Amino acid sequence: MTLPARPPQLYDYDTDGTSIYRKSFGMIRAEADLDRFAEPERTVAVRMIHAAGDTGLAEAIAFSPGLVEAARTALRAGAPIYTDATMIAAGITRRRLPADNDVLCTLRDPRVAQVALAWATTRSAAAVSLWDRLEGAVVAIGNAPTALFQLLEIVAAGGPRPAAVIGIPVGFVGSPESKQALADNPFGLEWLVVHGRRGGSALASSAINALAREQEI
Repeated sequence: MTLPARPPQLYDYDTDGTSIYRKSFGMIRAEADLDRFAEPERTVAVRMIHAAGDTGLAEAIAFSPGLVEAARTALRAGAPIYTDATMIAAGITRRRLPADNDVLCTLRDPRVAQVALAWATTRSAAAVSLWDRLEGAVVAIGNAPTALFQLLEIVAAGGPRPAAVIGIPVGFVGSPESKQALADNPFGLEWLVVHGRRGGSALASSAINALAREQEI
């Protein structure tokens, strides 16, 4: 295989990936207000802040007290990870997963359109109804507030309960409200949210990656 010729390096920048990660995480820990987080939570928060490029995100991140331990215990036991978007699934680093965990997104299941039509809801919410291994699973929702609301309604109706819910849907309509509903849930669900409108696939997958392995880098 013929490699391309590297052009002359004109700029002074770090080219070592591990060094870049270490420097970045050091800057985050120096600049972000992480004092209210327990150390295991800080590791997760730092990785999310790194994904967002925004140290101010720390103010909006919130955990239930047992989230980190519940998620890590479930992952070590081989629990599947359900996501509401293929971009989240793509962003999860498989080699970090402790038990070769399945990463599942049902958005492209052919039944989704039929359920969405019958229930007069979004495809993202309909896809949640097809999560048939939800009991004890780890859930990462980063895009659709309707998916998070649907998950809460399934649990409220006596359905299966995930071990941990990463609820970070991004958006203007329903996003803050869905995350507050998760944080206020009366069902005993362990949760991680980013309050307000911020969220998205990168934040959701970064949270899973941090929970999957305790080492920061």
